[in-house]
Amino acid sequence: MNSADSTSLGDVLGHGALAILAYAVLGVLLLVAGFYVVDLATPGRLSKVIRTDRNPNATLLAASSLAGVGLVVAASIWSSGGALQEGLLATLVFGLVGIAVQTLGMIAFDRVAGISVRELVQEAALQPAAVLLAVTHFLIGLITAVAVL
Repeated sequence: MNSADSTSLGDVLGHGALAILAYAVLGVLLLVAGFYVVDLATPGRLSKVIRTDRNPNATLLAASSLAGVGLVVAASIWSSGGALQEGLLATLVFGLVGIAVQTLGMIAFDRVAGISVRELVQEAALQPAAVLLAVTHFLIGLITAVAVL
């Protein structure tokens, strides 16, 4: 193997590692943003409601929301085609759109179906409405992710 081949491999690995790091940081930031949007929709601090109160409804809603955001982020990365700057921008925009759409979904369920997230997370036992809303969060993320592709 000559010097040109190892430099080329080094460049590829360096660029790949940078891309992974950049997408990972952006993905984590979008997941944190998604968590805080759910936090705004719930009474009290969501982390306390999950960690201390051990509320299964809040946990299920937060987890499904994050799964939905994760699907959008993954689809955005997949569709970037290796163009790092454009891919990062698309991931940011599509991730924020995914979070916004999930928020609108929560509001719609509250208004149309009468399922209040605020009331739901105050229940100590797992509620069927939490399962319905969690599946909705996940499917909104999946629909948004497929739209990105």
